[in-house]
Amino acid sequence: MNDGLTHFDESGNAIMVDVSKKTPTDRVAIARAQISMSEETYIAIQNGMIGKGDVLGVARVAGIMAAKKTWELIPMCHPLMLTKCQVDFKLENNIVYIEALVKTSGKTGVEMEALTAVSTAALTIYDMCKAIDKKMIISDIHLAKKTGGKSGVFTHER
Repeated sequence: MNDGLTHFDESGNAIMVDVSKKTPTDRVAIARAQISMSEETYIAIQNGMIGKGDVLGVARVAGIMAAKKTWELIPMCHPLMLTKCQVDFKLENNIVYIEALVKTSGKTGVEMEALTAVSTAALTIYDMCKAIDKKMIISDIHLAKKTGGKSGVFTHER
């Protein structure tokens, strides 16, 4: 019995959802995360003083790459042809806020791709700054909005 969950068959076995009969629609997902850090680390990122290079530039590329490879990381995700992936940052009060916008036109949504993008961007920031701040905290990873598909629009304001 699957209780309406689509990633399990009638016997409870994990499956990849069959989307072959679904109609393609334009789909958009926006995910957000944040990473808090010491003032020293925050200032070093702002001033480009991290020895490993341009922290936010590398994190942006890492997030985009991760979105494109989500199907290789999350077992039941379908490989998708993304039409857009944008990762942006806002720095405020010793926190880097991360937002990813992912688009496709297809039979399944891009929520996991957007969530993977912000998660990987945050992990990349941590990796590049851990030599000076091992106490950074990655938090508040969430789907902020999604459009398209049968379930329509979802918005989660925080």
